[in-house]
Amino acid sequence: MKTLVIPPAAQRDENSIQMLSAWIAEKGFHCTLNIGHFDVHDHNEAEAWGIYLADLVRHIGNARAERRGVPAAETVAAVVAALSNELDLPTSKVVGEFHVGHS
Repeated sequence: MKTLVIPPAAQRDENSIQMLSAWIAEKGFHCTLNIGHFDVHDHNEAEAWGIYLADLVRHIGNARAERRGVPAAETVAAVVAALSNELDLPTSKVVGEFHVGHS
């Protein structure tokens, strides 16, 4: 099992909240989502997740720019195009169930 580090800011902030954990396991995609967090804090859940995912895509672009020298905007555009294509024509079915609660 290969895990990622917890970001230093999340370690320092006693009020930090994990929103997403995603894995490739048993030849498939598996994730844990903190669904409901935004609604509880009076934000539109769907819009807030859209902003969260947009920030994530920007971080991916910045990381590839730093790591591989690929312009961030190029990566962002490619990820957005792939996301749109995958939403329109999925390469696999989404399976699984949602479990409420935290560890």
